[in-house]
Amino acid sequence: MQLTQTREQLTAQLKTMAETAPTVEDLMTDIVGRLQQYLPHYNWVGFYMIEKSLLPGVDPVLVLGPYVGAPTTHTRIPLNEGICGAAVTTGDTVIVDDVNSDPRYLACSLETKSEIVVPIRMKGEIVGELDIDSHDAAAFGDEDRTFCEFCAKLVGEYLERTT
Repeated sequence: MQLTQTREQLTAQLKTMAETAPTVEDLMTDIVGRLQQYLPHYNWVGFYMIEKSLLPGVDPVLVLGPYVGAPTTHTRIPLNEGICGAAVTTGDTVIVDDVNSDPRYLACSLETKSEIVVPIRMKGEIVGELDIDSHDAAAFGDEDRTFCEFCAKLVGEYLERTT
């Protein structure tokens, strides 16, 4: 099956899931599972959501949500750290073709060669992100960016409808 056809089929499936998922966790779990299953260069796929503290002086952090792939020690990431933090701070999708040459990279796996991180917005505010690692260098192109931004938008729109 061609990758373009796979993405088209996934787009239709994910739109349906976004309309019928009982919870945002169910939607995110379905997205990460399908992305890793059908896009072989997506070796680790996960969501991080921003957790804001009620305590004064305690900065928000990214908290790991549903994911598939190797276990990670990065379950809580300060917003000013890593490629994940950079995506939240800049508000833009970040693609790193070679994580070993990027000083922001928080090493999760020795096999990871490239990464894409896409912010999730709810009513214009960044509330989380979709993070994908690949064992291939320069694995993420324009089609990946567009598709991953679509997935992040589905989660943001779901949150807008349900919260």
